[in-house]
Amino acid sequence: MNVQAYLMFNGRTEEAIEFYRKAVGAEVTMLMRFREAPDQPPPGMVPEGWDDKIMHSSFKVGDAELMASDGCQSDGAAFSGISLALSVASPEEAEATFAALAEGGEVTMPLTKTFFSPSFGTLTDRFGVSWMIVVSTT
Repeated sequence: MNVQAYLMFNGRTEEAIEFYRKAVGAEVTMLMRFREAPDQPPPGMVPEGWDDKIMHSSFKVGDAELMASDGCQSDGAAFSGISLALSVASPEEAEATFAALAEGGEVTMPLTKTFFSPSFGTLTDRFGVSWMIVVSTT
């Protein structure tokens, strides 16, 4: 069994993937646009002019595979009640990763030493995705 996060960016998936490529070295493993779908969705389901928006994508961050889509709504994406936890090897890697993901976003807890990690912090990136960055001690 495998649980994966599926992120809905409501029209900003391509921008988000490019951001994650630069920020955390994301590697796209699959990408399909609405115009490439083998079966077209029912009329009115997808916003007008979304042929080039992303129907489905998959990308790797380290060993984890995430999926993402523009979905079928053009209102702002809302990520609530979930954070993506990213374990890194060193405080230096934590600093670099944290700074890259925080660009254009909001720091909710600056990186700091905790009882469980030499460096831990939280942020919400420019797309509204919550991240926890932690230096793994194992």
